[in-house]
Amino acid sequence: MPVSRVKQFYAAHGLRFDAERARELNERSYLERVRAAVPAPARVLDLGCGGGEPIGRWFLESGYRVTGIDAEPSLLALARERFPEVEWRLGDMREVALGGAFEVVVAWDSFFHLDPDDQRAMFPRFAEHTALGGLLLFTSGTHHGTAISPLFGTPLYHASLASEEYRELLHQHGFVVLVHRVSDPDCGGHTVWLTRRERDPR
Repeated sequence: MPVSRVKQFYAAHGLRFDAERARELNERSYLERVRAAVPAPARVLDLGCGGGEPIGRWFLESGYRVTGIDAEPSLLALARERFPEVEWRLGDMREVALGGAFEVVVAWDSFFHLDPDDQRAMFPRFAEHTALGGLLLFTSGTHHGTAISPLFGTPLYHASLASEEYRELLHQHGFVVLVHRVSDPDCGGHTVWLTRRERDPR
């Protein structure tokens, strides 16, 4: 099961990953777009929050109210140590059920660790947890398929749907695509989706 191997990877290497994670915030242009559309003190759900840096920190320092979800206890412990006032929850994004909607939902470099079927199944959860008028920001691959990328000498699983399927799933669940950038050279080569939930799912 790919996700179980991803969990094993972060259990073994999560603290090293956090220590070596770039902090220059290549994501800033997208975060600024979020701030322009949905200003603080809106609520942010960070799916796959890791140790809370740098994205969680940026939202907190910008005045947002953050809730973070991650499946790796050591990374959540780090987030709690850094930002003890924040609600950090241990959990699997595929099972998240918080009983409320957020103005911003982020799944940056986390959603793409799910296999294709699990990714498809996330869109009802995205809709459930994104308020009407709220934003969903996530990263994906560039085309349908899977990839195993070695990191710290250990295979790390990634998967993606085709862009056309992402667009259809977003449409089905009430989201409109605001920005879709493929392999953005100004953002470390990330493929980024910024979307807004404008209606209830069909």
